[in-house]
Amino acid sequence: MSLKKGEVNLGTSIMAVQFKDGVVVGADSRTTTGAYIANRVTDKLTKVHDRIYCCRSGSAADTQAIADIVHYYLQMYSVQENQAPSVRTAGALFQELCYQNKDGLMAGIIVAGWDEKDGPSVYNVPLGGSLHRQPFAIGGSGSTYIYGYCDSVWKDDMSQEEAVAFVKNALSLAMARDGSSGGVIRLAVITKDGVDRQFVPGNELPTHWQG
Repeated sequence: MSLKKGEVNLGTSIMAVQFKDGVVVGADSRTTTGAYIANRVTDKLTKVHDRIYCCRSGSAADTQAIADIVHYYLQMYSVQENQAPSVRTAGALFQELCYQNKDGLMAGIIVAGWDEKDGPSVYNVPLGGSLHRQPFAIGGSGSTYIYGYCDSVWKDDMSQEEAVAFVKNALSLAMARDGSSGGVIRLAVITKDGVDRQFVPGNELPTHWQG
């Protein structure tokens, strides 16, 4: 995709996976401006409600603006309806904003979380603004390197420990191959009990080969 002069492209690796009792969302932390690494420790996991997070890829400015708008609407929804919004509601808001502005935005979003109605769920909103519920979703420039790994390792009803290991391994593989991904891994484990944020420093990333 050609970029306008001065436009910032966010190469990244993001993913989310549903397990038996919740979801795990994760991302690398490298923000690039062309070939220049603008930030090595970006937090690409954005809270949009108490138990709903999104992972952002594309233009950092576009995705942050969209996440801020969705956060505002979900707060209004929870006050007016006197109940927490569903993950599907959050996904539908992201989808509507991305689709209605598809010619002016460069935004790929993964929305995941837990709600009373559906339990854990993962929704993918790729470039163009469609909406897909999936057992796991991967995105960003690093995702192209790990489709085979994810398809072969993913299984239904993983435990929390298996899901966390799956995300760590997949992201570390993507970061090793993709020049626009790197830094550290940030994770969020979301269940009915709340959100557990985790951090994997660069020197503790899983390795899959002997160098």
